[in-house]
Amino acid sequence: MKFAAVVALALLAGACSGKAPAATAPKLHAQTIDALAPLPLPYDEHANADAAVAAARAKAKASHKLLLIDYGGNWCLDCRVLAGVMEQPEMRPFIDSHYVVVKVDSGRFDKNTDITAHYGFKRPAGVPTVFIVDPRTDRLVNPKSVVALADARSMTPQGIADWLAQWVK
Repeated sequence: MKFAAVVALALLAGACSGKAPAATAPKLHAQTIDALAPLPLPYDEHANADAAVAAARAKAKASHKLLLIDYGGNWCLDCRVLAGVMEQPEMRPFIDSHYVVVKVDSGRFDKNTDITAHYGFKRPAGVPTVFIVDPRTDRLVNPKSVVALADARSMTPQGIADWLAQWVK
């Protein structure tokens, strides 16, 4: 089958699935995790997470963006890798235009568990746990893949960017 026919069939299959195609992630210059160094320490251990999530949800709803709740800890390399990717100069505008991000400290899986429980996870299987939330309904967009980035250090920065882009319509 010719390439054009394969592409047309793939586009038709996507159109018939009822799901809008995902956004395309920006192309990152950082090819490896090492290129992200030094990695940020993104979680405020003293923040009022409930208030921060409520404010972020209201902002996301008002701005017609998705809410991204990043639940993790500064002790977690995978959490810091995710934060490093989201702070890349090519990625920051994409994140800002599609998401309102709130970072919630997990402690040692013993802090802010009311937030994870609210979305159906008493104790997530790993961190970072990334909740992509439709702020209008307060429902998860990614219920089956909240811990997909818990091994972010084994992914490329582009792989993480592509994962974040798949939820954007």
